[in-house]
Amino acid sequence: MNQITIGVVGSGLMGVGIATQAALHGYPTIVHDIDATRLASVGAKAEAILDELIDAGVFNADGKRDVLARIETTDQLERVATAGFIVEAIPEVLELKNRTYRALEPLLRDDAIFASNTSGFPPDLLAQVLQNKARFVIAHFWNPPHTIPLVEVVPGTATDPDVTRRTAELMTAIGMEPVVLTKAIPGFVGNRLQFAVLREALAIVRSGAATPQVVDAVMKASLGRRYGMVGPLESADLGGLDTLLDIGSHLMPELAKDEDVLQLMREHVQNGRVGVRSGQGFYEWDDAQHARVKAGRKRLIHHTAKKTGKHS
Repeated sequence: MNQITIGVVGSGLMGVGIATQAALHGYPTIVHDIDATRLASVGAKAEAILDELIDAGVFNADGKRDVLARIETTDQLERVATAGFIVEAIPEVLELKNRTYRALEPLLRDDAIFASNTSGFPPDLLAQVLQNKARFVIAHFWNPPHTIPLVEVVPGTATDPDVTRRTAELMTAIGMEPVVLTKAIPGFVGNRLQFAVLREALAIVRSGAATPQVVDAVMKASLGRRYGMVGPLESADLGGLDTLLDIGSHLMPELAKDEDVLQLMREHVQNGRVGVRSGQGFYEWDDAQHARVKAGRKRLIHHTAKKTGKHS
């Protein structure tokens, strides 16, 4: 798949992030969108990603022009359909995806792989409008792809195993760390783990036992560091399953198990405190808070580069 062109349908942050990651690793990419304003911003978004890598010292500024030259934009589905691997990265609205799939499928090459970057829809639900379900697979990137290397490759019941294999190989070739799920489950693996932690974090804050700042500090100074080295099941083995079983038997009945904790987030949203976009959520997003996150991202980029190899 070395000479393959990668097509991306959707020019939001995820779409541009995927395209830039592919271009960084030598793959020509075609980004499609029907919104002229978003399409016109692709170059600037890609350049911002490259500048962040340059600032972190993992990418040579001399290569920026070549990477940007590999990213083509188009408002024509016929053009993006010439790619050998196409990933859909449009909003999570089922009818919008259905409409796009119906329009795009007749234009695809016979040998093309068609993937979705969905973070929640199961593959069989998305593929139901397709004639050729065997070439459809989910490739769920995490945001931002140049910092978070995981891609969850999720085949549907009709997906050709060779499509799954080739997709995982391509993800590796563009510097990602793919995992292949045995079967699709709601939220896949990453989001299920993320929301399990979020539920307990919300429950702790709602109980008054700790502030959001304390909860986040605990995570960053303990589990956040540990999970960068070993996963939760590896950690259980290291700690001793007999010990963890004993603790879990007493602690798990006390953990949050329902959705009532979402009321805490609901109250913030109803009052316009949606996070970074409004300048306030659980935190006040002032210059100092942005600087702390930026510094953390820089460290994470360094860590990712060490694992996957420096960008050329």
